[in-house]
Amino acid sequence: MPKQNQAKPFIKWVGGKGQLLATLETLLPADIENCEGLTYVEPFVGGGAMLFFMLQRFKNNIERAVINDINSNLVLAYRVVKNNPEQLVQNLEKLQTFYYGISDEESRRAFYLQTRQKFNDGGLSDVDNTMYFFFLNRTCFNGLYRVNSKGNFNVPFGKYSQPTICDAATIYADSELLQNVEICSGDFEQMEKYVTANTFVYFDPPYRPLDATSNFNSYAKEAFNDAEQIRLKNFFAALSQKGAKLMLSNSDCKGRNPEDDFFDELYKDFIIERVYASRFVNANAAKRGKLTELLIRNYPATRRDALLTENRNFTHNLNSTFYDESTYRRTV
Repeated sequence: MPKQNQAKPFIKWVGGKGQLLATLETLLPADIENCEGLTYVEPFVGGGAMLFFMLQRFKNNIERAVINDINSNLVLAYRVVKNNPEQLVQNLEKLQTFYYGISDEESRRAFYLQTRQKFNDGGLSDVDNTMYFFFLNRTCFNGLYRVNSKGNFNVPFGKYSQPTICDAATIYADSELLQNVEICSGDFEQMEKYVTANTFVYFDPPYRPLDATSNFNSYAKEAFNDAEQIRLKNFFAALSQKGAKLMLSNSDCKGRNPEDDFFDELYKDFIIERVYASRFVNANAAKRGKLTELLIRNYPATRRDALLTENRNFTHNLNSTFYDESTYRRTV
């Protein structure tokens, strides 16, 4: 099986954390590299940028990893990538070759709509369902995943002439990394049974909309509204009581509306930081760009603190070395 050292998300996913990984790393628990037999849990795995980063960066610390999502097609894709990458790659390569052979945009659009309907009709094998899931993700508008109230994928055609439908190297690398990952499907609260004091949990739930034009959190037919955000906070607090270390991302509604204290009040018993992140999905182009997002955690000491200490010590030692060397030169 071909291999690639760097595993990364195998699909596009709105709200993916690839651009924030450097910031997230600095805000991880300060002692995470000293934790042995650590369990890593993600109740909303999404595209998996944080998952693939954590499994590679802290491979000597993480003994067990458990991921979950309520989106059944996404969960199935993780399982197929894990268990049957060869057949998936073969099918995707054939589909990509066929699609590249369609010369005009209208014919590509028609094929896209036919494929979307076939995907929504269901009754496919696991590999075929994932093949079409990949295809739609790479050829739809902006790589969105959005469903209607019936759970049907309804994103329009994306007008890309030769999108990368089959990234075999990434699929094989991800498959190798997923071999020791437990993959669950369903509500986030079912993950409690995997959490102990020696667990790090990263939450990346559907974001609370900043306004009507930014409401792109319909990844499943079940709405993730304010009542769900409150239920998630209660779950966060319950896991904190178990001694687990927790980090959660969400939108900064206060950044758009200074009077919106929803999250500041909801998570007032925890540590809230605002970080900058770029957003590329908004119906209003003027509202795309850098906005603040929230990172909420239940532990005070972070790797940022440790890195600052290391840098101060390094600078002090460096200055001492220069001083001693200059003294030596003067005395000689």
